[in-house]
Amino acid sequence: MILPEVKSKIGEDISIVIYLDNCKWNYIVDCGEASMLSVKDCMNTRAIFISHTHIDHFINFDQIMRHQVGCKERIVICGPKNIALQVQAKLRSFTWNLVEEDAILYEIREIISENKIKVYEMKPAQWELTPLEDRDSLYQDERLLVNYTILDHKTDVIAYHFKDNDKINIAISETSYKPGKWINELKNAYINKDRNCEIEIDQVKYSAQSLFYLLQVEKGNTLGVILDHAAHEENHNKIRNLFNDCDTVLIETFYKDEDKEKAILNFHSYASQSGEVMRKSNVKKAVPIHFSRKYIEEEIAQIEIEFYKAFERK
Repeated sequence: MILPEVKSKIGEDISIVIYLDNCKWNYIVDCGEASMLSVKDCMNTRAIFISHTHIDHFINFDQIMRHQVGCKERIVICGPKNIALQVQAKLRSFTWNLVEEDAILYEIREIISENKIKVYEMKPAQWELTPLEDRDSLYQDERLLVNYTILDHKTDVIAYHFKDNDKINIAISETSYKPGKWINELKNAYINKDRNCEIEIDQVKYSAQSLFYLLQVEKGNTLGVILDHAAHEENHNKIRNLFNDCDTVLIETFYKDEDKEKAILNFHSYASQSGEVMRKSNVKKAVPIHFSRKYIEEEIAQIEIEFYKAFERK
């Protein structure tokens, strides 16, 4: 289960932490200065996903990094074109003479286009960018698959789609078979769609397909995070394509409807447009986030009313 939490209070920058049930690590989306982002959140982060590097989305990278150096882990950073040089510039602005080379390793995945990702790795103390092999997919680990699309905000903004892996269980007490290594072999055969794989149980061989009926598959849920974007048709088409039928989406809703002209001028979205594109995308649960810092609490409540009116309209 994917469990997102916005770590920003009203009037703060945007930062979101994504937790997974029964999982010791988490993921961060954007590095705005957010007072509810904890040291533990930073230390337990496996990957950071940057939408773009406007100051309110990237200024707190230094503080996050501060709590990660020394973990001796590989941490992935994903973001738009030039993110590798920008991360390098941040890291090189400090002195690292007391830090060991293996204190941390950052892997930077720079999204060049919808199907090209350049990859680098960096480590202290010189933080040289070492090129790795390019990728055509963004991120996957044993729990999470992440896809993306590139939106227009007068600069590239990456919108991220997260999917928790399906959970595959077997009710062994309801079968006549004894537990054994065959259970994991059967699960792997199902995941890899290897119907003809031979599974041996108590010295008897079965085809994997003949045992698939024993498995109980719980579909992983999906989460979208859509930050700054112009409310125009090209962006909306991309949103509908990637986030159709998504379980939950957090979406930028920067302006009230009465400030629509400011939204257009600044390549942002506004309440009714964010709500409408969520409705047209058949999103099950949509959450407006990332409001202009000029608004007070009562005005943000009005944005939410306008958003849900458009989202729930039949």
